[in-house]
Amino acid sequence: MKIQKIAYNFSVCKITNLSEIDYEQEYFFIGKTDEEISLVCMTEKVPANTIEREDGWKAFKIQGILDFSLIGILAEITTLLAESEIGIFAVSTYNTDYILVKEENYSKALKALSDAGYQIV
Repeated sequence: MKIQKIAYNFSVCKITNLSEIDYEQEYFFIGKTDEEISLVCMTEKVPANTIEREDGWKAFKIQGILDFSLIGILAEITTLLAESEIGIFAVSTYNTDYILVKEENYSKALKALSDAGYQIV
């Protein structure tokens, strides 16, 4: 299986509303509950209405479209990273999964996955 590196720096934010999100940016993820609106976006695109944020995330994705019948792919990756003592922030989309790790652990995460047989592209 291939893991595709994403070249941007990311921030995980809590925002007051959706009005200031740059919907034209290449990557962003929104989660809304009855308690909060969370945004993961490129650090350079963090909106002004952010009330909390954590910078310093790097990302990679499982390359290709994952069929919903596939089981355990994200679990396997997160287990490998947990065994290397690397925390993650995962985001799933219709097509695939994205995994964010702190910048200081990015190379270590990619090496752990490569050592486990994943092809890093």
